Amino acid sequence: MKSKIFAVRNQALSVDLVLLLLRLIMGAAFIIHGMGKIENPFHWMGDQAAVPGFFQFLAAISEFGGGIALILGLLTALGSLGLVCTMLVAVSVHCFALGDPFVNPKGGGSYELASVYFALALLFLIGGAGRFSLDRKIFGTK
Repeated sequence: MKSKIFAVRNQALSVDLVLLLLRLIMGAAFIIHGMGKIENPFHWMGDQAAVPGFFQFLAAISEFGGGIALILGLLTALGSLGLVCTMLVAVSVHCFALGDPFVNPKGGGSYELASVYFALALLFLIGGAGRFSLDRKIFGTK
């Protein structure tokens, strides 16, 4: 079962190179975003946060661990699933709870970046990590 989930599809070399580039950039970004959160995983939003500590912990683990998973291309589907869920919540909060626009020309809050991260995480969840990944070395190809 796990070899089917984490196995990598055979595709063109150019696609795999782009997947590698996207994984490295997005993975680094999520490690940086998650670094401060992972230092205080149950309270990174502050003591007055309406979000329970357990959900703050899940977001911290998803961002920091998901970033590492993307860079290594290891358990990419699992790391991406956490990022998909976290970014879906981020988009929802910015769009519905805060009323932020998709893009804010004045530089304030928006849900553009969370939407892009959501879409890329969904790409890795469905499409896999590509041939330049530990998933392929360990679990093979589909």
